[in-house]
Amino acid sequence: MSKKRLGKGLSALINNDENVDQSRVEEIFIDQIEPNPFQPRSNFDEDALNELANSIQEKGVIQPITVRKIKAEKYQIVAGERRWRASKLVGLKKMPAVIRNFDDQEMLEIALIENIQREDLNPVEEARAYKEMLDNFEITQVELAKQVGKSRSNVSNMIRLLKLSDKVKNHLQRGTITIGHARALLSLEKEETQVAACENIIIQDLTVRETENYVEKLKNPLKGKEKKEKKAELDQAWQQAASELEKNLGTKVKIKQRKKNNLLTIELDSVDKLKELVKKLK
Repeated sequence: MSKKRLGKGLSALINNDENVDQSRVEEIFIDQIEPNPFQPRSNFDEDALNELANSIQEKGVIQPITVRKIKAEKYQIVAGERRWRASKLVGLKKMPAVIRNFDDQEMLEIALIENIQREDLNPVEEARAYKEMLDNFEITQVELAKQVGKSRSNVSNMIRLLKLSDKVKNHLQRGTITIGHARALLSLEKEETQVAACENIIIQDLTVRETENYVEKLKNPLKGKEKKEKKAELDQAWQQAASELEKNLGTKVKIKQRKKNNLLTIELDSVDKLKELVKKLK
C-alpha cells in the first residue's frame, strides 16, 4: 500500500461529494457483511454490546451502518461495527446500510480516526492505531496529534507503549495496570525484569508513584544500598553524640529520628537541673 496524505477527518471522507452522489441506503443481509479488515479495535465491551442489542431489539437499527461493496453480495463495514455485532446478537436477518465507495487507505483512515475520537480503544489498540497511521500516511506526529485532537507528546508516549513486553501489554489491555504503571515499566530494559515487576505491581496493588519508586530501586540497587548504609552511619553518629551529651550533662538524653530532622529530648526532674544545664550550655 503506497502512502498518501491523510484527509481532514471523518467528515472529509464520509461527506465527500463523489461518495454522497453514489451512496444509497439498502437493507442488506447481515451474513453478507464482514468487519473492516483495518479495524484497530480487538475488544468490544460485552455489557455495552448487550445493552445496544436490547435497544435494537426494542427499537430497531435507527442509524444505518456504512459499508463498501467488495464483490457481488459481499460488503465490508466502514463504520458501525458495534451496531452490526449487536444486530447479530438479536438475530436480525437484515439491517440498513449506506453503501459508499472507499479504497483501502480511506477505510484505514476512517476506522482509526473513528475509534480514536470516540475513545473506544484501549491504550494498546490506540498506540497501534497511531503507529499504523504514521506508517501508512505521509504525516508527522504533530499533524497526527492535531488530526485526532491530542497533544504531540500524548501521541508519542502512547506509541512508546508498544515497546513493552507482550505480557505487560496484555495486562494494560485488560486494565490490570494503568498507562502510568506501564510508562514506569518502560524504563526497565530486560523483558523478564519488566514482566516480574509488573506482576509484583499487580500483587501489591502499587500506585503509580509507588511503582516509579519501585522501578527506580530495580534500576539502581546499589544506590538504594548506599542510602541505607549512609543512614545507618548517621544513626550511629547521632546515638554516640547523645551518649556523650548524657555523660556531660548527667541526665538522660533521647534521640527521636524523623524524616527531615531528628528530635533531641533532655529529661530534667527539677528547675535546679534546668538552671544547671543552662549554665553548662553558656
